[in-house]
Amino acid sequence: MSLSTQYSTGTYQRRIAVLKSQSIVEIRLSGQEIGEVTAVYPQVSLSSCETASGRVTYGGRLVCTLAYADENGKLCRIQKGAEFSHYCDDDSLAPAHNALCSLTCEKAQVKRDGSSYLVAVVVGAEISVFASAERNLLVSAEGAVCNRENQKLYTAVTFTGESEVDDDFDCNAEDVLIPAAEVLVLDCGCRAGAVEISGEIYLSLLAVRGGKPVCLDRIIPFKSEIACEEALLARKAVCRAEVKEISVNARVNEEKGKCDVEIIAQLGFSGQYYDEEEVSVISDAFSCGNALKLTYAEETSSPCGEIKSYTERVTGLCASKAKLDYSCAFLAAALPKAEYARSENGIEGSVSATLLYEQNGEVHSTEVNLPFSVTLAGLGEDCMNISVAVCGVNIRQRSEGECEAEAVLKIAAADSETVTVKYLTEAEEGEKVDSNDCALSVYIPTAGDGLWETAKKLLQSPEEIQATNPELSFPLSGKERILVYRPKNS
Repeated sequence: MSLSTQYSTGTYQRRIAVLKSQSIVEIRLSGQEIGEVTAVYPQVSLSSCETASGRVTYGGRLVCTLAYADENGKLCRIQKGAEFSHYCDDDSLAPAHNALCSLTCEKAQVKRDGSSYLVAVVVGAEISVFASAERNLLVSAEGAVCNRENQKLYTAVTFTGESEVDDDFDCNAEDVLIPAAEVLVLDCGCRAGAVEISGEIYLSLLAVRGGKPVCLDRIIPFKSEIACEEALLARKAVCRAEVKEISVNARVNEEKGKCDVEIIAQLGFSGQYYDEEEVSVISDAFSCGNALKLTYAEETSSPCGEIKSYTERVTGLCASKAKLDYSCAFLAAALPKAEYARSENGIEGSVSATLLYEQNGEVHSTEVNLPFSVTLAGLGEDCMNISVAVCGVNIRQRSEGECEAEAVLKIAAADSETVTVKYLTEAEEGEKVDSNDCALSVYIPTAGDGLWETAKKLLQSPEEIQATNPELSFPLSGKERILVYRPKNS
C-alpha cells in the first residue's frame, strides 16, 4: 500500500531570543550650592522599544535625585532627568518581531567636574524577543504505522500596560529628600479581555526629622488591571513591573508636629503568558514495506505556573567604603537594593545601602554591602524569573571598625516548567525494504525499549506485538525473547 499523507498548517508565537545590553547615561548638575553629596538615587523607566533588521532600539528616561548638605550643613535635595536611546544587535531580529524590554540601574557614580557634579549611571536592559512561526503538522499517514500522542502546543501572548497607585500616611518627619521604591508582582493571571496583577511596592523614604536624616520604610499593596484583547481563558502569566514615576507631596501639620505624605506611583507592566491547545500529534512513524524519510519539528515553551513568594531575613558582617569607628553616630540606612544571581538551590548576592552618619558634627555617607545566600524551597531548577526587593536595612557597630547589618528580603519567583514537544511535519516514502520470509523469528530486544521502539525495529504494529506476546511488560529488560509470526500471503 502506497503512502498517503495529510497535513495541517497554522501559526504560533514563540520567544526566539533573550538579549542583554548596557549603556552609560550621564546627567550634569550644577554644584554651586552643593557641599557634600550624601545620597544619590537613579530611577529609570522605559519609553519605547522597537525592532528592525538585526537591531532592537530602546529608549527611556533617567531621573537622578541627589541629597546633599549645603554650606550651612542643611540637608537639601536636587533632581534632574535625561532622555536616552540605545540599541542591541542580533542577526535574527526583523521588523515584524515583538520585543519586551526591562530596564534597571546597575551602578551609579557621582564625581565633581569643575563647578558641577556629573552623575554616570550604568543602565542595563534585558530584552525578550518574540516572533511568529509556522506550525506544520502531519495529521495522517495511510500506509504507515504511526505513533500518536496527545500533546499540548503553546503560543506566547505578550502584554504591556500602566497603572497608577496612590497612598498617604503620617511619617513624623519635616521633609522627604528622596523617595525610593521597588515593586514586586506577587500574582498575575488572565481572564477574558484583561490581565489582573497584584503585588507590593516597597517604599524607602530618606527624610529629615529634627534636622537629621532618617529612613522610613513602608509596604504599599496594589491591584491593577490592564487590557489584553487576546486573553480569553484563565491563564497564569509572568509579569515584570517597574516604577515609571513617583511623586511625593509632603505637608507639615504644625499642630500635630507631623508630616503627612501623599505618594503617587506610576507603574509600568510587561509580561507574557501561553495559550495552550491539546492536539493529537504523530511523534514517529514507519512503514512495513518501504523506508520513510521523516521530518521532525521541536517546540520548547515555558508556561508559567505558580508565583511563589518568600520573606527572608539576612544578617552578617557588612563591608563599608569609609572607615567607621566609635566617633561615628549612625543615622539612617537608606536606598537599599539587592544584586543577586541564581544559585543551585536559591539565590546569592548582596544588599547595598547608603549609610548616613554623623562625625564631628557633620553628616557624611558611605556605601555598605551585606552578602547573602538564600535557599528557596520548592523552586524548580529552571526558574529564572526571580525578583527581589529589600524591605528595610538596619546597621550597627559590632565593635569599633566592624559593622553588622540586618535586612529583610521579599522574593517573588514565577515558577515555570520547560516543556518540549517533538512531532512529525512530513513523511515521504522511500525505497522498498527487504522483507523477512521466515514464518517465525525470535528477537532478542535491547534493555529499556518500549512497545513503540520494539514495534519499529520489528516492522510490526504495536497491536501485533502485544497480541502475539501478551506476557511482555514494557519497558523491556533485555532478557526477553519475542516471537515474530509472519503469516504467509496466499
